[in-house]
Amino acid sequence: MKKHIKIIALLFIVIASVVDASAAGKTRKDSFKVSGNCGMCKANIEGSLKVNGVEAAMWNPDTKNLQVKYDPAIISLEQIHHLVSAAGYDTDTEKADSAAYTKLEKCCQYRGKNKCDHD
Repeated sequence: MKKHIKIIALLFIVIASVVDASAAGKTRKDSFKVSGNCGMCKANIEGSLKVNGVEAAMWNPDTKNLQVKYDPAIISLEQIHHLVSAAGYDTDTEKADSAAYTKLEKCCQYRGKNKCDHD
């Protein structure tokens, strides 16, 4: 009887390990709004997410929508919002770092009525 219990316990451990291993490496897709104006903003926003755990990031200047594909085992959505705000851009949950915002090109400072002349 003890032998059967040990075998069953071992099977549970193996199954739990397989389930845990299959969960690792799964990517997730999310999207959220990010303020910005132009192609330069696009490069900055997407560039801020060239980090471990983010597989892809695409920001649309017309819709202000950022689509991200990432591994939540490596990076959280909250961390992604923080990286974008640290680059100077407001997200729908986090306001941009003020020092980073003021360092943006004038046309990228989206809180005013600035127009881009490089698009």
